[in-house]
This record gives sequence, C-alpha cells and structure tokens, in this order.
Amino acid sequence: MHDGLKKTMVALAVVAMGAVAVTLAAQQEQGRGAAAAGGQGAGRGNVRPECVNPKIPAAECNIGATPINWADPPLGDGPFLIESARPEHRNLRVVVMARLRQPWSIAFLPDNAILVTERGGQLRIIRNGVLDPTPVAATPAVHASGLQGLMDVVLHPRFAENHYIYLAYHKPVKSPTGTAAGETTLARGVWNGTALTDVRDIFASGATNTESSRIGFGRDGMLYMTISASGTGPDVFRSADPNDYAGKTVRLRDDGTIPPDNPFVGKSGYKPGIYTLGHRNGHSMSPNPETGQMWVTEQGPNGGDEVNILKPGADYGWPFVSNGRNYMGPKISDVPYKQNTEQPHVVWVPSIAVTGGTFYTGNVFTGWKRSYFVGGLREGETPRTGQVQRIEFNDKWEEVRREPMLRELHQRIRDVREGPDGLLYLVTAEAQGALLRIEPAPAPASTSR
Repeated sequence: MHDGLKKTMVALAVVAMGAVAVTLAAQQEQGRGAAAAGGQGAGRGNVRPECVNPKIPAAECNIGATPINWADPPLGDGPFLIESARPEHRNLRVVVMARLRQPWSIAFLPDNAILVTERGGQLRIIRNGVLDPTPVAATPAVHASGLQGLMDVVLHPRFAENHYIYLAYHKPVKSPTGTAAGETTLARGVWNGTALTDVRDIFASGATNTESSRIGFGRDGMLYMTISASGTGPDVFRSADPNDYAGKTVRLRDDGTIPPDNPFVGKSGYKPGIYTLGHRNGHSMSPNPETGQMWVTEQGPNGGDEVNILKPGADYGWPFVSNGRNYMGPKISDVPYKQNTEQPHVVWVPSIAVTGGTFYTGNVFTGWKRSYFVGGLREGETPRTGQVQRIEFNDKWEEVRREPMLRELHQRIRDVREGPDGLLYLVTAEAQGALLRIEPAPAPASTSR
C-alpha cells in the first residue's frame, strides 16, 4: 500500500475512534446530574446571565474547569468475585440479573418478582430471574430529562390486603414560560398480578424544575417523599421558601391527603404537606428499623453529601449551610452550621454523589447488622469511581466504620435495597444499566503446597 494512502487511512481511523469516544462519553454523561432546565444542573453548561454574580456560592451554576469525560466501561456478564472487610463475609459474588436502561429504583413483590423503574418512564418486572421484555402496562407518562422521569416505586405496608403500588414521577406539564416541564407527582395504582390498574395521581406538588424524588412509609403509617430542588443556580433559594415544595420532604396519608398533625398545617405562608425543609437533592427514604426515624441520603454539591434524620418541622440549612463547595471551588459556607438548623448524621467530603440507601436487617450477612448501605455515582467529581458504601454503627447509631465496595466494577450505583431473601440488590445508573445481586461466595481454593 502506498505510504501516503496508509497514513491517510490511519489518520481517518484515529478521527473515527475519537468521534466514537466522544459519543460514548456523551451517552454515559446523559442523566448524570444535569438539571431539567437546559442541562444546566450540577454546575455544567454555558454561563447564564443570572449566574454571573451569584448572591451566595450555592447559587453558582458553572464549572471553571472542563469536566473530565471518561466513559464508564461496559459491565461484563459476571459473576464478579469481590471481598468485604468483615471476615465472616469476606468472599462475595455479584450476579448480573438483568439489563435495563437507566434503572432508578427497586421493589419486591410477595411472589418474589422484582419491580424496577427506568427513568425514561418504564416499570419493568423480573420473574424467576428473567426480565419480562414488555414493560408493565398503565404506568403514567413522564417528563424524562436530567434528574426527572419515573423515580421511585413502593408497595403499601398492607399490600397483601389492598394491592396498592405507589410511584413518584415527574408529570409532563407546561412551565410558566410555556416550555415542557416536569412536576413532582405521587401516583397510586392497584396491582392485579401483571399490570397496574386504576392508576391516579394522589398528590401534585405544583413544583417544576425539580430533581430526584424518593418515597417510603414510616412506622406511623404515613408516606414520606423527597421533592428535590435544583442543585445549582438561583433556584437553590427555593429550598428555603416555605411556600414551595421544592427542596422539602412531605408527609402524606396513604391516599395522598395531608395529615392534620403535620408541623406547618394552618401556618400562613407554608405549604401544609411540608415535613422538613432546607434540602438539596434527596435520594432515599428509609425508616431506621430500631428507632423508626426516617433516614434520607442527600447529595451535596462538590462535597457535602449527607445522611439526614428527619425531625418534624426541622430546617436542614440548604442553600446557606453545607460542608461542601460549589463547582467553581469556593466553600458554600465558612462555618457549616447555622443556628436553628439540623446537622447531618453522616457527611462525605469529597462527595460520592450519594444515592439510594437501605438498612441491613437480614440473616444472611449477620456481620452486617447495624449497617446502612448507600450507593454512589462518583467520588470527588472523578469518573469511574462509582461504588457502594457500607456504614457500620454502634448500639447508639454512631458511625464506627465505612467500607467502600464494588469500586472495581467502575459503575455508577443508583439504588441499593435489601431483598426479602436477605441478599443485597442494586441498580447501576447507566444508559446501559443493570440489576445486580450481592450474595455469599465460597472461599477460593487454597494454592499452598
């Protein structure tokens, strides 16, 4: 082959490989924290006029340096052998159960089937370890953009009697300017064994340009729900506005109505459903199995991820109080405490982009009792650092140890749940995502002679 032609072909191949890499990176970055409005969330995007001189660091909405684009590697077929620090659970196996598109949440049916939400709007079901290729019928239409779409799925505590399933999602609406938007909404349907029936919205927040939403039932029989505010820019002030559900947790009856004993019922200027305020981006809603208190994971900006314990009427400080920094570098607050605000129970600096959380109460991994598992998308703004963390507590629920796990898979983890079989289940936050199961594995054969 002529040397000139060979050089030209090599050059074209390099360009093509570069284009593929850029395309893959863009696909992997889809949905990684960009807010619903114009992809400006998580500090990314071109400078908007209102971002030039932010009133406080939390209102900054841009990154000075170019973010690192490094596509997460494809997840293999597995199973993958991993280790835990606990000697009684040293050897573990990660099984790939199903392939999904941007899975978000997991729920377990009494017949051992597993429901999984996909952010794009599909509710999927896995029976006997096999994913049904047809999505569950009658799921409501969603506005899927950034951190909006079909979020959480939860069964009623008395599901065996009423067959109620709850969905947190972003309903397609028009914004005040007439553009497409998503309103954080709670729906309830009846499960007939194969599909949802009688699906209806039971709580409409009226809040658009919001982000993640999680739901969970408390020991009091009430349903608790996170309604996240935008993570950056001027919209962060909504978290402190008592007349806006964005940046709040709400407490509802199981029919979506507001209990009369909510902390702000009848108080002028306050939305009556508000249970707590001053939140950024809530990614879990889990009752502590001993205390009954609701634990919520909350993403900070660049640092300042939190686990918060909800107290009625409490203010958790965002956007004025945080252990983190904005995406340009400055601290959100010089002193991460303000009078009359609640302090987080657990803090991450740097951020791991904390996501779903669950308490381990099963009998398979007995050494993990009093452990709280959380997912993470990436650590310190660096790609390929997704993980699960096991946080171990003493008998007073004081933290004694953190154990990062699954980092070797280089996958972003969106949710982690304990299954009724005592195993751990999690989903990866990728366009080509997966449902994974963590189970015991036999000790490797000895190689000594």
